[in-house]
Amino acid sequence: MSQHAPPAPAAEPAGAPRTRLHYIDNLRVALTVLVVLHHAALTYSNIPVWFYLEPAGDATAGLLDVFIVLNQTYFMGLFFLLSGYFTPGAADRRGGRGFVRERLVRLGVPFLLFVLLVRPVLMIPSYQGAVAEGLAADLPFWLFAIVAYDPGPMWFVEVLLVFALAYALVRRLRRDRAAAPGARPADSAPLRWLWPVAGFTLALAAVSFLWRWVNPAPYWPVLGLPSPDYLPQYLALFAVGILAFRRNWFTRLPGAAGWYGAATALAGLAAYFVAQGALGGPLALPGTPQALVLLVLETVLSVGTMLALLVFFRRFATGGGRLSRFLSQNAFAVYVLHPLVLVGGGVLLAGWEAPAVLKFLGLSALAVPACWALAAAVRALPGARRVL
Repeated sequence: MSQHAPPAPAAEPAGAPRTRLHYIDNLRVALTVLVVLHHAALTYSNIPVWFYLEPAGDATAGLLDVFIVLNQTYFMGLFFLLSGYFTPGAADRRGGRGFVRERLVRLGVPFLLFVLLVRPVLMIPSYQGAVAEGLAADLPFWLFAIVAYDPGPMWFVEVLLVFALAYALVRRLRRDRAAAPGARPADSAPLRWLWPVAGFTLALAAVSFLWRWVNPAPYWPVLGLPSPDYLPQYLALFAVGILAFRRNWFTRLPGAAGWYGAATALAGLAAYFVAQGALGGPLALPGTPQALVLLVLETVLSVGTMLALLVFFRRFATGGGRLSRFLSQNAFAVYVLHPLVLVGGGVLLAGWEAPAVLKFLGLSALAVPACWALAAAVRALPGARRVL
């Protein structure tokens, strides 16, 4: 075997044009579908954090609870990772002020439109239920909508906008580096990933443990954050996404990283369920050793899942055909508009007597294609594509 190291691959300029990463488009589409399924499950689950709720009261609702809890460990974090990945390139192309304007338009405007136009429609079933139960008999709808304010799934857009503006501020304060971001390693440049991934996993678990200890609130009103427990994960993954772009990590990750991620995710999942029974599960108090063990296992599960999805989509989901482009181009609009479809579908299926899981499957089968149809129709309106 040769004793000489292979020559280092030539680095690429940071701003060099690159082939579109269709696997990331496809991964974002899959995550968007998962968001729709997640909220469809909330409709029939025992977790009351959705616009339209129809608790079935049967044992299968517990399966939906498990599905929701497991999703929460990784899927929004992966959204923040991908969002962070595309942030530096957008800022490089547009400059600081142009980037801020573009983010305010692409994130701020949809947020405001949702809050002002979409959310009031979504609140109608809740208001009718509150009136029927005598909880809002003398409360006009407009006041009910204000008192019960919640941005729903647009909390993600809200937090992402804050992260993007913070990134723009950091670039401005570090103007010298922003002006010359340097070269990106070539696709074939070797990457040491195992120990950094393991170290990141443990560090994230430790920070999350401390965060949940000092901030045990499961929900932040006004801001409408349904999962403040995961803020350290969201911020850390957004930052990792920025570094991943600069250092070309997504492309340089070897196939072995995907198998490592899948193995650790499965091991973490199995150990998490065992530990829940042995250590008190969700009832483990923040700041206790039991909570730390559960959080380490949860973080192993989440990081492993994200790593596996990144590598496996890069390997097996690289298509960029007509259907893939259609789904990708409309994915953000689906994210913004899908509550309308789910609430409407839930009301439509309200008279169907069936177990929770069966109603979830029926609503999901209707909602997923309907969401893309609605998104495409809305984006066909003049000027809509600028913000959706």
